[in-house]
Amino acid sequence: MKPISLRLAAVVALGAALSSLMQPTFAASDDATASATADSRPDIVKRGEYLARAGDCIACHTAPRGKMFGGGLAMDTPFGTLYSPNISPDAQYGIGTWSPDAFFHMMRTGITPDGKLLYPAMPIAQYTKVTREDSDAIFAYLKSVPPVREPSRPQALKFPFNQRKLLLGWRTLYFREGAYQPDPKRSVEWNRGAYLVEGLGHCTLCHTKINLLGGSSQRDQFAGGLIPVQNWYAPSLTSDKDGGLGDWSVRDIVDLLQAGISDRGAVYGPMAEVTYHSLQYMTDDDIKAMAAYLKTLPDNDPGRKAGPSAPTNTKVFELGGQIYAGKCALCHGANGEGHVQHYPPLARNQSIEMNSAVNPIRIVLNGGFPPGTQRNPEPYGMPPFGQELSDTDAAAVVTYIRTAWGNHGAPVTEREVNELRKAPLH
Repeated sequence: MKPISLRLAAVVALGAALSSLMQPTFAASDDATASATADSRPDIVKRGEYLARAGDCIACHTAPRGKMFGGGLAMDTPFGTLYSPNISPDAQYGIGTWSPDAFFHMMRTGITPDGKLLYPAMPIAQYTKVTREDSDAIFAYLKSVPPVREPSRPQALKFPFNQRKLLLGWRTLYFREGAYQPDPKRSVEWNRGAYLVEGLGHCTLCHTKINLLGGSSQRDQFAGGLIPVQNWYAPSLTSDKDGGLGDWSVRDIVDLLQAGISDRGAVYGPMAEVTYHSLQYMTDDDIKAMAAYLKTLPDNDPGRKAGPSAPTNTKVFELGGQIYAGKCALCHGANGEGHVQHYPPLARNQSIEMNSAVNPIRIVLNGGFPPGTQRNPEPYGMPPFGQELSDTDAAAVVTYIRTAWGNHGAPVTEREVNELRKAPLH
């Protein structure tokens, strides 16, 4: 057996063993007095809408051209396709018959009122940290939106991943139930940021390397990782100065999260969707709290970029320089200095220098488009060059920007470009 088969067999066996011992049952929380109906006070509903924005609920539970919270969004995973459920207040197909207790039980445990284990595409390991008060407010908001009379689509996972009882094995390895516990040694602002980043914001779900079982280790938290199937690399959020936020200012982080652009770069791909649907609507205080927390995340792998830069006296570098001068320098500057904030600098840009070259290759091929936000309503985009550049040319220009001006990125190959050119867009 290959190592992946051994690990898979271990989890399957663990899930099967646990399923014979454990049958999920609904138990009312001890955190608050039981309540049968959602709070309908306008201030609570409004607060719940804000918190649902912070959790980016609408992005996953609304299909393209679908009705809000009606579910049906297809989420491709290495294990098959998952479809988000209907969470509108429809009594037949949504959560119309749920109580606040049932909703909170789902948030805290990752188990539905009928005992069904939720797949971890729902960020159960993060939402478990949400307080009862916030859960009740979110539920109040969800109960206030128009019901959608559409059934949730059945999941389309491969065997054996379509056997929900096996999730008990995954949960034993990667799920720790419990509310966020404030650190008394830290400030109120820091704790608020930690609660949002680790809980509702579920940032670690993308910004942590996912292993072959769909889980992640504590040591790798926030250190960056490739988002499976989507072919985007979520960069490190740690204090790593080579690929993380080590030398970013709080203002840089606030601008990037809230506006989608900053003096250090812009958001593209999946992160652009998060800013568009969620972060742009958050208060200045909450965004600043998130930035303050992120600035304190330790670097668990220092010195990754130690060593000499890649050689710049090669034919590939020369070709890349010619292409850059003709197609890129007008916006990004002859020396990669950019024109902030709309045209990001490429010199000493950590997203360019990262070990993974996925993002710069994708942006060269497919273009880069920050979201339109309240602070940046008319964003400047980068056109795609995939139709103009061959694999050789694209590899050359990406190699150039990753190695010119003192950048410490590694060269990329034509094969890497070709693989991403053929990959489906997400």
